[in-house]
Amino acid sequence: MGSFKMATKIYSGSNATTYLKDCRCQRALVICDPFMVISGMVKKVTAILSEANSSYQIFSEIVPDPTIEVVTKGVAYAADFQPDTIIALGGGSALDTAKAVRQIYQQAGIESAVQLICIPTTSGTGSEVTSFAVISDPSVNGKYALVDDAMIPDIAILDPVFTLTVPSSVTADTGIDVLTHTLEAYVSTNATDFTDACGEKAMRIVWQDLAKAVADGEDAQRRERIHNASCLAGMAFSEASLGICHSLAHALGGRFHIPHGRANAILLPHVISFNAGIESNQDLPALSKYAEAANLLGICSTTERTTVNLLIAGIQKLTRKLDIPKFVTDLGINEDAFIAAIPEMAEAALKDKCTLTNPRQVTVADLAGIYARICRGEC
Repeated sequence: MGSFKMATKIYSGSNATTYLKDCRCQRALVICDPFMVISGMVKKVTAILSEANSSYQIFSEIVPDPTIEVVTKGVAYAADFQPDTIIALGGGSALDTAKAVRQIYQQAGIESAVQLICIPTTSGTGSEVTSFAVISDPSVNGKYALVDDAMIPDIAILDPVFTLTVPSSVTADTGIDVLTHTLEAYVSTNATDFTDACGEKAMRIVWQDLAKAVADGEDAQRRERIHNASCLAGMAFSEASLGICHSLAHALGGRFHIPHGRANAILLPHVISFNAGIESNQDLPALSKYAEAANLLGICSTTERTTVNLLIAGIQKLTRKLDIPKFVTDLGINEDAFIAAIPEMAEAALKDKCTLTNPRQVTVADLAGIYARICRGEC
């Protein structure tokens, strides 16, 4: 028996942030990264809170690939301030930190529920509507995908105003992350008609508008569409989950600290080929679903295999246009160090929760083989 739930209330459109004046919070803990403070963007939030006579404090110690240590600091900050609302402002790192902080703080036995409001400033993770959070442990060079319905935000505010100044390289990386979310959710063993509907709309938007949004960051209409696509993709994978592209990217990012979306972009063509059976010259069940996705993007040919090959070629063409390299060694990662890390990364990827819903069962050797293909010249 399948199920689909949408626990997060979504406010979208230009200046949607003004909803905060009606959020009925008395004490708000604003969690953001230092740039939100330095750039003054956090004032778009705090000014509204002040107008509503809500007291607030800012926790701005967020780092890329948020760590257990940062989450622990955030929980201590919350325990001291005792907020009734946590507002996350920023990219996936800020949102994931806030989700983990809220969950741990609530588990400490406080008397009343703390509402979580997420305001994404990048268009990629979809974290504002998902039960997922990714937290890093630098002591073991690891990333862990946490999945718990208790982490689903109460409210998401999709205000494209925050995305207009995002650098083109970040827009490219996060946008490909959206595409990866849609395709992985689409072929997931937990996919349903409802998750497919969200994913189909999101993948069409990204395919049509991402390159143009990267080329012209001030195109507010396309920025808004990509922002909405990110959320739709989040709705899809929050219910359907993901697959080995994310498992591999988590282990790769934890070890070599490359942007998550960029890791997905490099891995995605090889994962599609593996899952569909193209690289092993066998037609596997996921082949038909990838072909359906390709058809939605205007890609079709005489056979499903040829269609999926054209989809892979189209993704590679898009990533080239976005200046995303084909190999991890083009990112400055030492080839010998990468080769040495493959066994450990493959083991970590196999244990990742995203692997459970991959359409093709995998072994450590399978995952190691995919890693080898993203090393220039194949390791």
